[in-house]
Amino acid sequence: MYLRLRFILTQLIIYIPVFLFSQEKLISHQLAVQIKNQTRQLSTNTDFQKATTFFLQEEWDSTLIYTGKVLNLHEETTKLSNYCHFYRGFSFFNKELYNNAEHELLKIPDDFDFHINVFSKLGSIALEKSNFEKALSYYKKVEILFNEPNLSIKVNSIKDNIGLCYFHLQKYTLAEPYLIESVQRYEEFKDTLELIGSYGNLANLYYEQYKDDAAIPYFLKAYELAKTTNNSKAKKKTSKNMAIVEENRKDYPKSIKYYKEHMQWKDSVNNQNKIYAVAQAEKKTAVEKKEKEVAVLKADNKVKIAQRNTYLYSAIILLVMFGVSLYLYREKVKRNKIIQQQKEDLDALNNTKDKLFSIVSHDLRSSVHAIKTSNKKLISKLETEKSTEVNNLLQNNSSIVNNAYTLLDNLLNWALLQTKQTHFEITTLGLHTIVEHVAYNYTAILADKEITFKNTVSKDENILADRESLKIILRNVLDNAIKFSNEGDAITIYTKNDDSEFCQLIVEDTGIGMDETTRLALLEDTSLLAKKQHENSIGTGLGMQLCKSMIKKNNGTFSIESELGKGTKIILSLPKK
Repeated sequence: MYLRLRFILTQLIIYIPVFLFSQEKLISHQLAVQIKNQTRQLSTNTDFQKATTFFLQEEWDSTLIYTGKVLNLHEETTKLSNYCHFYRGFSFFNKELYNNAEHELLKIPDDFDFHINVFSKLGSIALEKSNFEKALSYYKKVEILFNEPNLSIKVNSIKDNIGLCYFHLQKYTLAEPYLIESVQRYEEFKDTLELIGSYGNLANLYYEQYKDDAAIPYFLKAYELAKTTNNSKAKKKTSKNMAIVEENRKDYPKSIKYYKEHMQWKDSVNNQNKIYAVAQAEKKTAVEKKEKEVAVLKADNKVKIAQRNTYLYSAIILLVMFGVSLYLYREKVKRNKIIQQQKEDLDALNNTKDKLFSIVSHDLRSSVHAIKTSNKKLISKLETEKSTEVNNLLQNNSSIVNNAYTLLDNLLNWALLQTKQTHFEITTLGLHTIVEHVAYNYTAILADKEITFKNTVSKDENILADRESLKIILRNVLDNAIKFSNEGDAITIYTKNDDSEFCQLIVEDTGIGMDETTRLALLEDTSLLAKKQHENSIGTGLGMQLCKSMIKKNNGTFSIESELGKGTKIILSLPKK
């Protein structure tokens, strides 16, 4: 029993690698034709064209080199990269680098033109790695696709390999019909080498089940058929199989005879391998020599091209220098004009800055001084416990701080507007809601000064404006209306629709008003700020300047109607929806 088992293991090692090699290593003529047709439109890529040529010539190393170049530039999943992974998978398989081959083939999607070949090759890789369940799953996918048109794989090979998978999984009943069908197909098509392997596989199946009467005739058929070929490897394998068969049958003279044949063919195979190795070395040397000659010719050609182009480049350089000189001169003139304009703008900005700092520093100083003085009074009143006067002083301090905060807020918004850092988005806005939101923050102040406030803007009134900038405009206008109104005065906000395209938002107060000189100064279209008229109120005119800038950015207009002692109307014209 020990000898019998050892034979079976030896037999499996002998047949499987050899006949997988003969069945699947080389590219079939039909596959080559289909690859040429499918890749014709991709032939514009020189490296890919070379890779295809070397692949069809079964030059695996060259195929790997040029597909690597293509993939360096086309790493994403494209038809070009899919073909490169396909070529590389076949090349690595034929170099017996099965892990590399599997890695490349698994990158190819199922909708690839030759997906059936990919499944077949993945099955062969799994079979070579003795992963029979995995190999069977791939071969079953291929079997389902047998009816596809222009099939570029050998059906016989797939049938044979499915039978081998079942055989190794000890599913002999399932393996037998596949191996028998494979033998019949090879006999029909007279594929000699494949038929030798198929005979051996079927013989193994029967021998494993101790069906010697069925197994030995197939071993003998494989041996006799191998003798008719020039394939030394097939003769070596089949003669050794017969030696083991006769040894197990205890026919030692025949066994020795077959062993002698085996050793004879083994020496022949070794000699062939040596000759092949020498031929490959000579080929490599010849290629290297040719590459050196090509490199020398390329170097000579580069020198000649450089000499030929020297005069041309010189002429081009002179022409370019003339053109550059002319261009630089014109750019210099333009740059000088820009610099002059920038200088004028900078001077204007400096004037604005100086005036702004002068006014702001004066008003902030006044605010701080007022708070300082008020705090001294507050301390004094606290010491004498005059709570009513303390409350009045606190209210006064709160008013001063609020005015100073408004000044700083306007200064920040003005600076952001000047440096173009504001976020600005014109959308459809409900005017009544915006007015209500802004007025709500002034409820306490209005009540404190006993000022009557009315918002008569219609809830259906919609305009096109930027929400935040409109709030800033309304805050400043309403703040000024409150600031320059006396106790018991009234402030009313309403709209007029005399224009079909613009809505007039009017903020009207019955406060102290202003003279004509002040009104015209506030409306003057200038970037310089106006000094405040009422020294007892904290303000710089910056808020009014900010309103004019922002209303302009909202595609609107700003106007003032006022009479000293009778109140003021601020009229904001904004685009309707």
